[in-house]
Amino acid sequence: MIVTDLSSNSMQHRFQAKIFGAQGFTKLEEKYQGHATEEIEFVEQFMDRIMDLGGILVQNEMPAQKLYEDVQEYFKSDLQVSKDGIKVIVDLMESGIFDITTYDLMKEYLKDEEEDMYWTESQLELIEKIGIQNYLNNQL
Repeated sequence: MIVTDLSSNSMQHRFQAKIFGAQGFTKLEEKYQGHATEEIEFVEQFMDRIMDLGGILVQNEMPAQKLYEDVQEYFKSDLQVSKDGIKVIVDLMESGIFDITTYDLMKEYLKDEEEDMYWTESQLELIEKIGIQNYLNNQL
């Protein structure tokens, strides 16, 4: 589940990066390309861990994800995805199903997701303070 969902999120961030880049928002394009790369690096680590534990990798079908032309609407959606995902991660970590090495990997991933969530929250707050047009001008 983690590998499939994280792979899907990474692809969505790559798509969003391209959309923002095509709109001229190069800072957002760079941000989301970097985010997608971080997520794929975690996918690799999770796959390695599954195999280290003798598990079998399975490539599940990835659900389609909505793409956004509107930056602010995307931030709102991405923020909710982060909040929902963090809850799932915390619940899994609290379940006690992980060995210490896997738990530590989950902890690193959780830290990364929390940082991303806080960044998105700060962008929405900035938009509220300076307005969407001023915000977008700063992303060119």
